[in-house]
Amino acid sequence: MIDYKKWIKSRRVRLAILTWLSFIPDKLMVLIQYKIKMGFWPNLKNPKRFTEKLQCYKLFYRDPTMKICVDKYDVRGYIESLGLGYILNECYGVYNDADDVDFDKLPNQFVLKDTLGGGGISVIICKDKSHADLESYRAVMRKWTHAHTGKSFGREWVYEGRKHRIIAEKYIKSDESKGGLIDYKFFCFDGNFEFMYVISNRQLGGLASFGIYDKNFNRLPVIRKNENQLNDCTEKPSNFYEMVKIAENISEKFPEARVDLYSQNGKILFGEITFFSGSGYISFEPDSFDFEMGEKFDLGKYLCKY
Repeated sequence: MIDYKKWIKSRRVRLAILTWLSFIPDKLMVLIQYKIKMGFWPNLKNPKRFTEKLQCYKLFYRDPTMKICVDKYDVRGYIESLGLGYILNECYGVYNDADDVDFDKLPNQFVLKDTLGGGGISVIICKDKSHADLESYRAVMRKWTHAHTGKSFGREWVYEGRKHRIIAEKYIKSDESKGGLIDYKFFCFDGNFEFMYVISNRQLGGLASFGIYDKNFNRLPVIRKNENQLNDCTEKPSNFYEMVKIAENISEKFPEARVDLYSQNGKILFGEITFFSGSGYISFEPDSFDFEMGEKFDLGKYLCKY
């Protein structure tokens, strides 16, 4: 595996290079990226690994609803259409430009997000507006709305040609001494929940505490490489099976989807839907878990369309 970030430390330079390489066909680019990031070539003709199947998912499966679901504002309509509007966090507004955000109309605490942001970045958390540098917030949001909208760097077609907007939401209070806002990420296949990530102690722009669980909330002897491991004892939420039911309902339409939920004071809240977790460049230890997840992922007739 090539640690390209050590060779090209500037993220801006890395993105500029990827933009310049947009002319490379998707299939070839996926092969190259997989080799660089995973250390070996993917088998796209007869994929067995979860990470290989995610590459095929990018290349060969197209459902227009997926484009709606990856936008943090548009997905609200999809969730409401399922009769699940009650799990949506309160939204204060959506804006096309940073200058459209009227901070006077926002409460003292709020969260701002890039509607197409992912990976826990492109988020601003304001816990006290009276002491916040609001103009610095605008500077950050301008970068979001002027972000690349052409060929996806990871060749994730759902993001291509989309408008980056800003969404303002209610700040969810949590107990930092108990891991803060714990993120439950449900991996579902054809609407069936199989595995989950549990993430706590998240720091914006940094690592979080990370655990992998089965569908009965048993911690698995598996780690995701390059992540801090979850060392504290995370209890199963009292409403866990209700969360499972909701995740399966949300994901039922898709061959694979990761549904992110929160549980605060007994209330379930929706986070986001992700179809290409980690862009499909994820390393596990033991490596066999990549195959174990892959066994649950059936793309059927959409595989191997060359």
